[in-house]
Amino acid sequence: MAKSDNNGVYNPPDELADNSNVMQWMRENGFQTEQDMRTWCDQNYLAFWDERAKTLVDWVEPYSKILNDDDAPFYKWFEGGKINIAYNALDRHAKSWRRNKLAYIFVGEPVGDVRKITYYELYREVNKLANGLKSLGIKKGDKVGLYMPMIPELPISMLACAKIGAVHVGIFSGFSPSAVSERLNVSECKLLITCDGSYRRGKPVMLKPQADEALKSAPSVEKVIVCKRNDTDIPWSEGTDVWWDDLVKEQSAECETEAMDPEDRLFILYTAGTAGGPKGIEHVHGGYCVGAAYSCNWVFDLKEDDVFWSTADIGWITGITYNAYGPLILGATSVMYEGSPDYPDFGRWFQIIEEYGVSVLYTAPTAIRMFMKEGPEWPEKFNLSSVRLMGSVGEAMNPDAFIWWRKYVGSGQAPIMDTWFSSETGSHIIAPLPITPLKPGSPSFTLPGYKAGVFDDDGKPVNPGESGNVVIAAPWPSMFRGVYKEPERYKADSWEYYKEKNIYLAGDKARLDEDGYVWITGRIDDVLNVAGHRLSNSDIEQACMGHEAVKDAAVIGKPDPVKAEAPVAFVILNEGIEGNMDLKKAIRTLVRTTLSPIAMPADIQFVDDLPKDKAGTVVRDVIKAKSLGQDLGDTSKVANPEAIENIPLIVEK
Repeated sequence: MAKSDNNGVYNPPDELADNSNVMQWMRENGFQTEQDMRTWCDQNYLAFWDERAKTLVDWVEPYSKILNDDDAPFYKWFEGGKINIAYNALDRHAKSWRRNKLAYIFVGEPVGDVRKITYYELYREVNKLANGLKSLGIKKGDKVGLYMPMIPELPISMLACAKIGAVHVGIFSGFSPSAVSERLNVSECKLLITCDGSYRRGKPVMLKPQADEALKSAPSVEKVIVCKRNDTDIPWSEGTDVWWDDLVKEQSAECETEAMDPEDRLFILYTAGTAGGPKGIEHVHGGYCVGAAYSCNWVFDLKEDDVFWSTADIGWITGITYNAYGPLILGATSVMYEGSPDYPDFGRWFQIIEEYGVSVLYTAPTAIRMFMKEGPEWPEKFNLSSVRLMGSVGEAMNPDAFIWWRKYVGSGQAPIMDTWFSSETGSHIIAPLPITPLKPGSPSFTLPGYKAGVFDDDGKPVNPGESGNVVIAAPWPSMFRGVYKEPERYKADSWEYYKEKNIYLAGDKARLDEDGYVWITGRIDDVLNVAGHRLSNSDIEQACMGHEAVKDAAVIGKPDPVKAEAPVAFVILNEGIEGNMDLKKAIRTLVRTTLSPIAMPADIQFVDDLPKDKAGTVVRDVIKAKSLGQDLGDTSKVANPEAIENIPLIVEK
């Protein structure tokens, strides 16, 4: 491990490190150095998780076995116990001295629109909705779709589902009706919770009409709960639609919390897959609860007087874990912001930090680069001295962004926890601790308790200076438990790359430096990283081919200074059709409406042919290399090499 500030290494402030939760744990357990602690955790991996589970989480009934690996890779954690994440995130705080502590400070996009919600108030609202769900026939194991913006009713809905044992299916509010419909259908949702609309850059955004369009092809949905947000006129379906306020107004503010098996499903989150459509990632009450609590406790070092702000949308795993469950389990106060970071100007985020004393801030490099582009005058307008620790997520953080954010938002001293995890891992896997010397651009080391690493294709750890695949070589509590209704896909996509070794292939490439720091270098599979969102190349290609003029398409990611990657589509048109600007616009618009605005290609390139292998599959890596002016590497897999010349250069050399 690096020991000093030399050679671009940033040591955390002594006071922060000495008073951190992890340092307190080390002192209590007799560890003198970070390396000694990490070594013990690695050698006593199950004992470590046993201690964390018993310290951070309350159990209805104690578990009898920490890990059951008899049916690997279908692992089971904390077998024999009973738990409910809603009890840990809500009930125990509402019935303690924290009852009048703020759980959320909600800041709406309209200036001055603020709601402050205590744990006791949140408890009552969750119970009323939980009783309302039961009155509509929702029971343990039923799936409930959540198609909502960033408003308090979203975590209230999640907790209400968890309390009664229903499974929530979060759907990003920026998705199009067809994307919403697909997720509702595949997960067989019985009920949908949505709202009339929200606000974006000062304008109302309508959500209910989008939901109605999706429901035309989602027959499993029997009822729709509609929350009022922007009070606009919306279409209404008598007998199906129910106003949130009408549903909960007569409900009791007390509701029994269902005692769940640790392996009972908590939520399904659909994430990008390389083939076969979106994957329904399944997480459970027990292990996920432990992982979320542990990472918030050690990585973010949350204390009782902290105000935590994760800027992530709860439609994605970062928001689910770090805008909802994790901070709530620890009894923290969180900020939730509805709108755009640049409305009414680029000072909005910094005004929120100053006004509410945000002390721990978690965001994405995409946002940081956006603020860098606008200049330091925006953060310099505000007093940001409350910020003591920050985090980054979504992609590898470029060193320039690290240094700029630390200087202008972290007062030149707040450490930045550059975190690596995914929908599948549930919580942080590779990340610094507040005692870890930082190298800008690296998430540093595997967290204590995990057995992640960088392996070569033969399943052996790489040496310092070498590159390989990011893997997790042993099960972990917050791991996903399956792909909904696709057990074979769960095994094939994640566990069968290294035959018979039960090593999880995470999907990213990385290298180790001479000090053992991990540097994430990109994806293994064909998944794009657009502004921190994982998007499937094949999904965008299929959306392009939904246009009657398009015969075939290939999508690659072009480097983007703000978004990390921007989709670019190479399109073959049907015979007799000529490409023009209007057609490009029409194809881009179709992708926007079919998937989401974030999936819309930044550019469309019309080509006569696409390089393919002998099976007829588009060879995207060759297309990407040719279009970006890079070395083509081995092209022997291309069955029609003449097609490579069709691919134009899309960047300046």
